[in-house]
Amino acid sequence: MEPTPPDQLIRRHRRALQLCFAIPGLSLATWVTRTPDVRDRLGASTAEMGLVLFGMSIGSMIGILVAGALVARFSTRPVIVTGMCLVLAGVGVMALGAMVSSAPSVAFGLLLIGAGVGLSEVASNVDGAVVERELARPVLPALHGCYSLGTLVGAGLGVAGAAAGFPVPWHLAAVLLLVVGMFACAVPGLRPGIGRPGTADTGVATDTPDTTAEARERRLYLDPRLLMIGGVVLGMTLAEGAATDWLPLLMVDGHNMPSGLGSLVYAGFAATMAAGRFAGGPVVARVGRPAVLGGGALLTAAGIALVSFVDSPAAAGCAVLLWGLGTSLGFPLALSAAGESGPDTTGRVALTSRIGYVALLAGPPSLGFLGEHHGLRAAMVPVLLLTLVAAALSPTTASRPRRTEVTGDRHEWAG
Repeated sequence: MEPTPPDQLIRRHRRALQLCFAIPGLSLATWVTRTPDVRDRLGASTAEMGLVLFGMSIGSMIGILVAGALVARFSTRPVIVTGMCLVLAGVGVMALGAMVSSAPSVAFGLLLIGAGVGLSEVASNVDGAVVERELARPVLPALHGCYSLGTLVGAGLGVAGAAAGFPVPWHLAAVLLLVVGMFACAVPGLRPGIGRPGTADTGVATDTPDTTAEARERRLYLDPRLLMIGGVVLGMTLAEGAATDWLPLLMVDGHNMPSGLGSLVYAGFAATMAAGRFAGGPVVARVGRPAVLGGGALLTAAGIALVSFVDSPAAAGCAVLLWGLGTSLGFPLALSAAGESGPDTTGRVALTSRIGYVALLAGPPSLGFLGEHHGLRAAMVPVLLLTLVAAALSPTTASRPRRTEVTGDRHEWAG
């Protein structure tokens, strides 16, 4: 049998990553849209549901914090596979927990999903940065678009299941079968050996002596350009997380919209996020990453400003589309910039991903305290200010040619 050409392996790898990004989005959206039905089956109060949801946060933080070290030691493929298996197991445990009306079981299922998403997302972003460099064109925006597409599909299935009165345990079991099939299709396309220090795929020269994980991470925290890219990630992912967690309530409580219309506004936000990510690659290739990131941050700021300061439900609903479109490319493009900002792609992407996911997980709940005292519209002002900071820092994400010692001095495309 003739060996598979390298370009075909790269494209198979990209298709596998598309599935690996879509699976968490589909799984999480299925859970979110059936949350009211799960609450009813558990007979849980709002406070008790908060404790159940806390399982997701704990699992996510565990996965995110250990992912970089695991990738550096074992490479990305086993970390992605382990993360995906945890996601699948979590969906199964949630289905069983809903069937027997066990809140601890549902919380444990969410913990497994959170840990799996944290592991797989960091490793998948490292792989995406490598594939992007090999294909010499933006890839991460479309990969994150697959996550958004999975979210839309999962939300659609969840809304349809809820409207039809389809039992939650069987709905989760059906989604589990679907994502198991997707995962089985993805695994063969994942290439081994990516992400370990001392290999060409990490962006580290092959003759660079290995150092401890602590020493490598310490150097990264002293890299001013990487920290400024982290500032871009912080602002843009906080804007995304604030919309995900608070947008329906912001429309209902802040602009007196009916609850159904508030949910529809959020669907519009998710749709523009997906559209921006799928359409963003050619735009980035044409005008450059800093211009797209800076313009996106300003669009996001404009959308948040209109929602916060203009007392018009119609204007707020339209402004949310600006918010979603502007935010859509922030995280993936900043990860691209981090991956090529210097040696040790794995560590750089892992560190930037950690900043992003901490902003997604920890930032929005803190906005609730502001909203409790000043209203949700006023609580969005810090998010607005951080998106302006992200716009100011966007020039630091410019592509730079890099040198490698693998085959002598030569320039590579830098994302």
